[in-house]
Amino acid sequence: MRIVVIGASRLGVALVEELLEHDFDVVLVDQSRERLDELSDELECGFIHGDGTLPRTQRDAYGDSADALMLMTNHDDVNILGAVVGRSIGYERIVLQIVRAQFLAVCDELGFDDVVTPHVTVAGSIVHSLEHDERVWSQLGVAEGLHFTTYSVPKSLEDSTLADVELPQGARAIAVLRGSDDIDLAQDTALKEGDEVLVAAKRDVRKGLGEVFTDSD
Repeated sequence: MRIVVIGASRLGVALVEELLEHDFDVVLVDQSRERLDELSDELECGFIHGDGTLPRTQRDAYGDSADALMLMTNHDDVNILGAVVGRSIGYERIVLQIVRAQFLAVCDELGFDDVVTPHVTVAGSIVHSLEHDERVWSQLGVAEGLHFTTYSVPKSLEDSTLADVELPQGARAIAVLRGSDDIDLAQDTALKEGDEVLVAAKRDVRKGLGEVFTDSD
């Protein structure tokens, strides 16, 4: 099965890696030649340098046939335009990333049902975790009140996993936010300096949390 991915964003690259793991034939399209050169040593897929919203670029990526077009740039308007062009080219299935919820209605009007909404999905996951994971509530103690705070990952924690971070009793990491467009809930994902960790904690342990996320001299 041939899959065309437009946009070498973090999400786009993660998607390509996953597709390759499952033996898909993948073509990655991006406007940055430098970005594609960086990835050429890491990914065993096809690369096309060009504007993924242009019919010519999409036809080149389509080749003789392609089963799906996945638009994973960090720009909603680019993804929507690319999806419209992809439909005219003849891609059997089109999947696009939408970051801002206000564009979901536009996708509905255009008839695009396969939409990835990372921020909306993660918000729902956080709420679901807090509502249904009894271990969270039993560990933190509902009656004593919870506070939600984000902490920036210091250099000393870079390459640690979320599971490796030793939080004080009464605190639990709920999510990891990376940049303005990528969110990762995985416990085994390597942290990077500057990531934001969302933590739910009792009031009396917040000082200890500050020490966890501070580089020691």
